[in-house]
Amino acid sequence: MSEIFDQIRTAMDSGGAGNAFALLAEKFRAEKNYAMLFEARVVEQRYKLGLPPLRVDGIDDIPAAARPAYDEGLIKAAREAGELFLADGDIQRAWPYFRAIGEREPVAAAIARSDSAEDAVIQIALEERVHPQKGFELLLSRYGICRAITYFHQYPDRDTREASLILLIRTLHHDLLASLRRTIVEREGAAPATQNVAELIAGRDWLFGELDYYVDTSHLISVIRFALDLNDVHSIRLAIEMCEYGKHLSEKFQFKLDPPFEDGYRDHAIYLRALAGEDADAAIAHFRKKADNARAQSGGTAPAQVLVGLLVRLRRYGEAAAIAREFLAETNGEQLMCPSAEQLCQLAGDYEQLKELALERGDVLSFTAALLKS
Repeated sequence: MSEIFDQIRTAMDSGGAGNAFALLAEKFRAEKNYAMLFEARVVEQRYKLGLPPLRVDGIDDIPAAARPAYDEGLIKAAREAGELFLADGDIQRAWPYFRAIGEREPVAAAIARSDSAEDAVIQIALEERVHPQKGFELLLSRYGICRAITYFHQYPDRDTREASLILLIRTLHHDLLASLRRTIVEREGAAPATQNVAELIAGRDWLFGELDYYVDTSHLISVIRFALDLNDVHSIRLAIEMCEYGKHLSEKFQFKLDPPFEDGYRDHAIYLRALAGEDADAAIAHFRKKADNARAQSGGTAPAQVLVGLLVRLRRYGEAAAIAREFLAETNGEQLMCPSAEQLCQLAGDYEQLKELALERGDVLSFTAALLKS
């Protein structure tokens, strides 16, 4: 151990501080002690600026004139340490350095290339939002679909939410297909080559006894409910297939949900088919009837809001605005899960209706907005 101290002294005597710091850097790199390399760079930068070499916690001893150069040195040192940790595959130890200097991209790229499902990597990817989509993929691969579904309720990143939902849909669909095919092979000796669940179960009512199911039913209904947010038509169709499977399950495994999805699998299938471009008018009529029934029975506005949401997804903004005015006029904005009537008028480009609505409600701002556009 004393040898290194002698080497540092000799380096400094023969070539000055620069030689000593170069020797320290070489030593810490060789030992892969990148945390100490960072600290050595900090001491070196402080020395160059004429500051006391060691930092003291809680004391800011950096003059304003020296702050830009000092910060630049710290950024360079943090980047160096972070890159070295990444080169060694240590994402967990690299991240604090990149986080400190606001550079997420190198860590995101490392996570994208990684197959590590360590908790620390998943936490950085998901909770720190460095690469939420890859983090969700790693979570699913390590902990399975149950944990992934639980997490998806609070998925943190709007921009990658759909991609992760698609992965969830495809995973459950794959599991369902595999389970059905195994059962058919056991009974019939072979299974059809189709990858369509509805085609696989067609004519095989024997698959659905009172206690028979092929994926966890709570997982099934959760994923189907998530699917209402999908834009990807292929994944929507996979969700429809899972609804068709769900409709065949015995009464024991049928979910009675809140309006307007009381008949869980059937009602979701109708909504999803409309999103896939099938029977949209029938779906609108179906949910309109539910909205009418809820109003007649003082059953709340959820069915009407779902109908408005469906019309928005179908880009039928004028119809959505009419439904909102008819059913949701007295609903507080904080209780809305869908766009307001004013917003829908704007989406529809109907500024005359927006002016009329603003006058009815004494909404000066919306009236002004309508005048500006009309």
